[in-house]
Amino acid sequence: MKASLDRALGVLRDDVRAMQAYQVHASAGLIKLDAMENPFRLPEPLQRALGERLGAVAINRYPGERTQQLAQALADHAKLPQGKALMLGNGSDELISLLAMAVCKPGQRVAVLAPVPGFVMYELSSKYQHLHFVGVPLTADFELDEAAMLAAIAEHQPAIVYLAYPNNPTANLWDDAVIERIAQAAPGLVVMDEAYQPFAARDAMALMARHPQVLIMRTMSKFGLAGVRIGYLMGHAELIHHIDKLRPPYNVSVLNAEAGLFALEHAGEYERQAATLRAEREKLQAALAAMPLVRAFPSEGNMILVRVPDANRLHAGLKARGVMVKNVSGMHPLLAGCLRLTVGAPDENAAMLAALDASLARPEASPSL
Repeated sequence: MKASLDRALGVLRDDVRAMQAYQVHASAGLIKLDAMENPFRLPEPLQRALGERLGAVAINRYPGERTQQLAQALADHAKLPQGKALMLGNGSDELISLLAMAVCKPGQRVAVLAPVPGFVMYELSSKYQHLHFVGVPLTADFELDEAAMLAAIAEHQPAIVYLAYPNNPTANLWDDAVIERIAQAAPGLVVMDEAYQPFAARDAMALMARHPQVLIMRTMSKFGLAGVRIGYLMGHAELIHHIDKLRPPYNVSVLNAEAGLFALEHAGEYERQAATLRAEREKLQAALAAMPLVRAFPSEGNMILVRVPDANRLHAGLKARGVMVKNVSGMHPLLAGCLRLTVGAPDENAAMLAALDASLARPEASPSL
């Protein structure tokens, strides 16, 4: 029995066996402010209408025209320019994996480059495809280090440069002039990851229009459909045509497609929710600024990065008081002492602030913020 298992394990890649899986922490019974989810459900009349729509879907058939209609509806929603195209993914994660597959060339050293700290899936997907991941540290205030980025591009000639806009977990938008120069210098694809676009003051649509190598990746998760898993990639039609060949033919289910179409038909409701979250973000920023032991960084997403005296203790203190946030202090040296707080509904934010204040109240030495 063990010998058979050992032989089966032996066919798996050594690097895969050595990897750590992406962690999704249990949050039952907690106020969940760790994953940048939209906290609002649809009003009850729309919930009933959606239920009726989903109940009528022909789940005995493979996905077909409805997914094509969803792609067109998303293109219309994004105001996709002429000459550009859009492809669907099972969330942004699948699109990142497909991009890695698209540039992987067996026997050749192919690089993928991104600022760090950033979204972990850029590096993980690169490793899955045996690509060389190059992480370029941000500055101490989480801005792009232009000189270091341009030097790394010149040295490694990356097939893909990822720029999250806003960035996760730092939540900031970077200097557009710096991004422009990076796009001009990049020899391959430049992927602008706009997962948090509903909460940001700017987007990269004009950059994509100027540069055929620039792709924009978005998701409906932050729009309010995290459980539906719909991502989409936009860019020059010929580029999208080739990348789309790698997409599994039925990667978006008929139920997910119908939910996505329903959401776009009621985009006004989701925009109202996003406006509420933007307003709540500003209230949170003001409240956090009044806490002497907390440094809150600027945010253009539905999250706020904070530096605190003892991230591990405060994370545990918040959890003990019923609030789950993300402890990012161990992700990268630049994030030492940092927690990432998702912007929630008003009552959730109030509970989080009260729990944070109570957790901070225990006396201890405070390092420099």
